[in-house]
Amino acid sequence: MAQSPESSTFVERLLSGDAHAFDELVERYAGRCYGYFYRLCGDPEVSEELVSELLAKLVEKVKTFDGGSFDKWLFTVASNLFRDHLRRKYRYKRLLDESAAQQQRQSGASDSVGSEEIFDRLQWALKKLDKETSELLMLRYYSQTSFKELAEMRNEPVGTTLSKVHRGLKRLRLLMEDVR
Repeated sequence: MAQSPESSTFVERLLSGDAHAFDELVERYAGRCYGYFYRLCGDPEVSEELVSELLAKLVEKVKTFDGGSFDKWLFTVASNLFRDHLRRKYRYKRLLDESAAQQQRQSGASDSVGSEEIFDRLQWALKKLDKETSELLMLRYYSQTSFKELAEMRNEPVGTTLSKVHRGLKRLRLLMEDVR
């Protein structure tokens, strides 16, 4: 599909880093992208977060646009972003499920607390942690990301990452004990 001359000029301006073109990008596509994400997830807050993340990603990735339909390229990036969101959400749920099961195993059969209650407590405790710590623990213990990989992702020394994970686990344990 060929681009209109107006679209072609818009894309050229984006590629050259024209700040007004990025403003125009927001004006042209933010509403449509919000609608797209909202129809997929049904959550206004998540939709807004995804639009913000998409616009930031487009600023980074606009140089990878190699012609064709800009709309198609943009919504391909949006679709990939939504799939990533679903993967993160699924990983988070699995982390909570696995942690609840592990805690139940550790507490023994004599504990009458059900796995749903443990899951709820763990979810509550993870929400009480700051976002950075919660994400760090999920990456480490759900997705089995090594400390070295975590440190590289965060551009910090491995020792700093180890310390943050250790402090996060300690805080999580305290929160979990307080809920009992």
